[in-house]
Amino acid sequence: MDNSKIFPELFVLGAGPGDPELITMKGYRVLKEADVILYDNLANKELLNFAKDGCELVYVGKQPYGSYTPQETIHEMIKHFAFTKGKVVRLKGGDPFIFGRGFEEIIYAREHGIKTHFIPGITSMQASGFEDIPLTHRDVSEGIWMITGTKKDGTLSSDLKLAMQSNATVVIYMGMKQLAVIAATYIEQGKGTMPAAIIQHASLPNQKIATGTVESLPEMAAAGSLTYPALIIIGEVVNFHSKNITDL
Repeated sequence: MDNSKIFPELFVLGAGPGDPELITMKGYRVLKEADVILYDNLANKELLNFAKDGCELVYVGKQPYGSYTPQETIHEMIKHFAFTKGKVVRLKGGDPFIFGRGFEEIIYAREHGIKTHFIPGITSMQASGFEDIPLTHRDVSEGIWMITGTKKDGTLSSDLKLAMQSNATVVIYMGMKQLAVIAATYIEQGKGTMPAAIIQHASLPNQKIATGTVESLPEMAAAGSLTYPALIIIGEVVNFHSKNITDL
């Protein structure tokens, strides 16, 4: 291949919460045009079927709390394939700019002279609607807090204590290893009876949900055999899950 005719580009593309039909039309088009697709663990593998013949498919996944491809290695792959192949799609689960490190990859690519594009995806918390849990409702929730359950140092975000003081819905990503800490934090503040839900494999046929109160999060997960990847939703909106919508 004549590298002088290659135009290096990076598309950071959100794959959505799991259901492949939830990808955007722009994302679908770009997948069909890609020369290389670097895909992660949370991107539905069915999306790779859209790739054209000859497109190189490279797994750069990160198993939750398990083996992973170092971010530095992913950066080097982006640079290598952009300059040797051309159009690189970095396919990431959910939305790449919500706890996805997508912006870090954009910055790296720009620093190396690679043209960049961002294509947002539906973030996994929006799939709560499939379980009749709206993220906001004018009668019970005035907003949303999105919080990471695992910071860079492995601890729970201190923002949780701030979020608890509001009437907003609290959504915790990557928090399944912190269930006991989350429950204890709410109990300490006298809010252990707040409604809570855990949703695993949101938007997929094998989606599972457990509901209860925040103080019982560890027991809910154990009883329902729920593990990662999963979302934790805390707030009065969870109560809509068990209601008959026609009666609201």
